[in-house]
Amino acid sequence: MEIFIVMVPFSIILIVIAVLVFAKAVKSGQFDDLEGPAHRILYDDDQDMIPVGKESKKTEQKKSEERS
Repeated sequence: MEIFIVMVPFSIILIVIAVLVFAKAVKSGQFDDLEGPAHRILYDDDQDMIPVGKESKKTEQKKSEERS
């Protein structure tokens, strides 16, 4: 029974911390757009992932062979 003297205040402090963290997340706008990321995954943006200006080694080898 002595453990309740420690565990009850500890659990209350833990709940207060969880509520404060949740309130801070809501105020910072973390939960404003819940559907945007779900729809964004459907967009075809593969071209943005290809590095621009960097040629592959095969392309460089072909260019060097054409020069010689």
